[in-house]
Amino acid sequence: MSNSPTNLVLVAAVALINGQGQVLLAERPRGKSMAGLWEFPGGKVEAGERPEQALVRELYEELGIVVKEMFLTPFAFASYGYESFHLVMPLFLCRAWSGEVQPKEQQAFAWVSPHDLHTYDVPPADVPLILQLQDYFAAIGAGIVKI
Repeated sequence: MSNSPTNLVLVAAVALINGQGQVLLAERPRGKSMAGLWEFPGGKVEAGERPEQALVRELYEELGIVVKEMFLTPFAFASYGYESFHLVMPLFLCRAWSGEVQPKEQQAFAWVSPHDLHTYDVPPADVPLILQLQDYFAAIGAGIVKI
């Protein structure tokens, strides 16, 4: 176990869920680390920001939609050690927003059935979140969870 300092990065992400029960994934654009992998929309939490504030800002900047904090429901989080930093990423659920999703950074996006989320190449930190989302939607389908 190393005692060297770890560069901790806090990123907030959201599983946007449309009226058909699909989840939005965005492809990381060329020129960014992990380009070509699919991820939940969101971004780094800036100094002095709460994760919810970061999501409201990032979703407007990246996708052109307006989300109110009261519609962001905490769901799960990832804690993952990459080679040069350690990522902590809360994942929120959101079913309500204003505007149409439009990729402002020329990134591709896809509305994906929860059952098919695992078929997309995602960053390693997102894998457990995908599995938790699939379990959540399976529980809803089985009538175990009421929303």
